[in-house]
Amino acid sequence: SDEVAIGIIGRLTAIKNHVGFLNKIKALAPLTTKKMVVFVIGDGELKNSIETLATSYESEFVNVRFVFTSWIKSIDLALPGLDIVALTSFNEGTPVSLIEAQAAGVPVISTNVGGVKDVLQHGETGIVVESLEDDSYEKELLQLVDNKEKRLKMSQNGWNFVKDKFHYKRLCKDTEELYKKLLEKKKK
Repeated sequence: SDEVAIGIIGRLTAIKNHVGFLNKIKALAPLTTKKMVVFVIGDGELKNSIETLATSYESEFVNVRFVFTSWIKSIDLALPGLDIVALTSFNEGTPVSLIEAQAAGVPVISTNVGGVKDVLQHGETGIVVESLEDDSYEKELLQLVDNKEKRLKMSQNGWNFVKDKFHYKRLCKDTEELYKKLLEKKKK
């Protein structure tokens, strides 16, 4: 397709800051000639107001359309259809959606909250900006939208990073080593 598919995944609540994300899409739309389809994946108490805002933005620009999917249980089936996964939360712990995106070979862009910097490699598998307060988020998102080669490079780096750092086999091995270390300590 000739559209760049951007997804945001999470509960439609204030803490996830979908409104901030939509505002960045609105700021980005006149800066690119690319067509964008924005997937809002999730559900929550703010769904109606977020859909209303998206509809108003969609009517302003011919190059943006929004698709609300509600919850997708098999996110691994949806991720390969995305070109970029975005996160704009005010607060996060360990953002699993970013780990899953990279595992699927999808570059990510996020604000610097919670454990974001621990789950991606800035410039290699995704982009981290400090906040949505300035125009850095839309500038970086514009680079990803307009530069297919950059997205492809990050896509290729994503799986290798996640495999080495978050794969369940590595986590099982780490747990096994911890138990062995604790058992040895107890024997002494």
